[in-house]
Amino acid sequence: MARTIQVTFDCADPAALSRFWCAAVGYELDAPPGGFATWDEALDAWGVPAERRNDASACHDPDGSAPRFYFQRVPEGKSAKNRLHLDLRAAPGLEGDERMAALEAECERLVALGATRVQRHEPDPPTSGGFIVMTDPEGNEFCLD
Repeated sequence: MARTIQVTFDCADPAALSRFWCAAVGYELDAPPGGFATWDEALDAWGVPAERRNDASACHDPDGSAPRFYFQRVPEGKSAKNRLHLDLRAAPGLEGDERMAALEAECERLVALGATRVQRHEPDPPTSGGFIVMTDPEGNEFCLD
């Protein structure tokens, strides 16, 4: 039996990083639990102190077809290159100059949201159609593919 997947990000600021990824991939923040109009209302009811209210955040694909993203605060910063990264499929089916133009346009949009451009890799058939390496606002690597 297949299992569902959740992608978990260790981070310093779960609320900010979840907002970035929502905007990057078109996800929505998870709604508060039933019976609560807002997360603050739920956290108040549960007695969560102010300093712990940004310990976690989560967002999901509104269509329900892609994995949920979960963001958890950790005390340590990022110290090495990711061993696993996300590829954002910004130019599926496109090739050559058209593909790279679509990737550049998406790169500009993501930089405006807080991402950093790291390196452009030109097309190298048959192994690569070209891609752009980026980092999210907390330095996690991802590729525009």
